[in-house]
Amino acid sequence: MGKPLYHGASLDDAEVLCIVVHGRNQTQADMMTSIVERLDLSQVRFVLPKSDDVGWYGARATDPLTDQTSKEVAAGLDQISSLIKGFRASAPECPMLLCGFSQGACMAAELLMRQPTIADAACLLTACRVGVDGDSLPLAQLDGLPVYTSCGDEDPWIPADAFHRMLGDLTRARARIRTDMFPGRPHEITDTEISVVSDMLTSLAKKRPLLGSVA
Repeated sequence: MGKPLYHGASLDDAEVLCIVVHGRNQTQADMMTSIVERLDLSQVRFVLPKSDDVGWYGARATDPLTDQTSKEVAAGLDQISSLIKGFRASAPECPMLLCGFSQGACMAAELLMRQPTIADAACLLTACRVGVDGDSLPLAQLDGLPVYTSCGDEDPWIPADAFHRMLGDLTRARARIRTDMFPGRPHEITDTEISVVSDMLTSLAKKRPLLGSVA
């Protein structure tokens, strides 16, 4: 994996950790501009992993799953997971939000479905499962994990039907879901999505219920 980028509060001072996973043909600097710098949260330690290549896997998420794609996804998930576990060991009491955009959000979804306790909450911004209906995709039990996920109805990379299939998987996994579908939205992150990410990070830091959960 490329060298991670860190931003915000020091690990000693942080009240919450946020892992931000970039998408295909995106950089950590893109995630800084499109997500991190729009949040303005001083109590958060942001960790931005970097893939070895221009993306975490070469195929489109909506292509049938091949052995090559499976290997690439598994390698990327191992890298992200190892990074997260290192921070968990260093700050075991600090809550953590897993966030990703586009291919990064797809990777975050796949990580949750393989390691359901890896995060305390997740934001999957423009996401779907990696693979198609006929593929054997893992399905974990998320046991009420707060998950916010969003998409555009005509997104060029994540079709609405693939997004809804992921929602079905999250429902079967018993996640606590809030979702937004944005008509006509370009392949970008809206102020609405940033507001939800901000609210979730603040709630985690203050140990408040997320997404309308009952205390």
